Amino acid sequence: MRLPQGFEVSGVTAGIKESGRSDLGLLYSPFPLAWALVSTTNLVKAPCVSRNRARYSAGTSVRALVVNSGNANCANGEKGTWDNEDLAGAAAAALALDKVQDVLTASTGVIGQRLPLEPLAAAMPRAAQALAGDSSAFAEAILTTDTVSKEVAATLSGGARVVGVAKGSGMIHPTMATLLCFVMTDARVDQETLRELWPRVVDASFNQLTVDGDTSTNDMAIVLSSGKVGADLTELEAALTDVCVRLAKKVARDGEGATKLITVRVTGGRSVEEARQAARTVAGSNLIKSAVHGADPNWGRILAAIGRSGAVSDLANVRVAMQGTELYRGGPVAFDAALVSQRLRQEDVLLEADLAAGNSTGEAWGCDLSPEYVRINADYTT
Repeated sequence: MRLPQGFEVSGVTAGIKESGRSDLGLLYSPFPLAWALVSTTNLVKAPCVSRNRARYSAGTSVRALVVNSGNANCANGEKGTWDNEDLAGAAAAALALDKVQDVLTASTGVIGQRLPLEPLAAAMPRAAQALAGDSSAFAEAILTTDTVSKEVAATLSGGARVVGVAKGSGMIHPTMATLLCFVMTDARVDQETLRELWPRVVDASFNQLTVDGDTSTNDMAIVLSSGKVGADLTELEAALTDVCVRLAKKVARDGEGATKLITVRVTGGRSVEEARQAARTVAGSNLIKSAVHGADPNWGRILAAIGRSGAVSDLANVRVAMQGTELYRGGPVAFDAALVSQRLRQEDVLLEADLAAGNSTGEAWGCDLSPEYVRINADYTT
């Protein structure tokens, strides 16, 4: 996928994955980049998260980002912290950057194993030489249990471009949704404005995404701007949100063991926050995920999830629907269970609820729960 102006990326194989798949990604710009960060709320966090937060607090621009997959470099003590710093140093050296602080870091993979820094450092010059204006190799290099790479693009009316790349399949749950996401744009926006709008974008997209209820230790969503093309800021935020929503849906569709993408659409909320919370709770319910996998139109589970979400609803007027068929409206509605079950066998499943308490809406995305999810995670390190 063609990148915005001012960006080059690459992906190469350093050899730290047993699968032999590419595992080292590099992002570079010859220009100082404005950037913003949202990262995991997990109190156990990897050095890459802590280091990027420190760089964020410093308020300076950056020039590059290095990411490895196959090893999370988390819970490795002081050695892990220095390994992360050395990873940034190897990238800075390969890119001939004067300051290691110009490089952000990201890691993803198994927790508690020492980062194999030597092969990563040895592969860094190859990654620098392979830099190009297409996102595909980078998107491949950041994957772990993903079955497909995830890339999305949008173009603004003035010609500015937004390209997002993400990885995520398991350990996916809101605040922040567990994944790595890197969004690049050449739209002109100052760093202060970018940092003001980026949390709103993440709240409307990745924080409405859940696969299994587990929030990881390494997750981050980063947006970077080269500022090469003039752009309307309202349009830019809309484009960033569109790109991130589409990436979130790709992650949900590729959830570990998933066979179906679940979209939960809530209307009639007292506030946007409550509508989104109700949608997230429904999307994250293992009972509902299991019912969707089995094509069981068990609307009671949706109603129960809404009740425990904390969102205010008017039970006498609440409406619940599956695949466009109304199943409940202040009381059970007669419906053709066999027909709804047949429709639930489709790859895209829509669950709807009207809380009848206001005018706000919210949407969340998840996937079904299959036996394959258990198999993948039972064998993850063995």
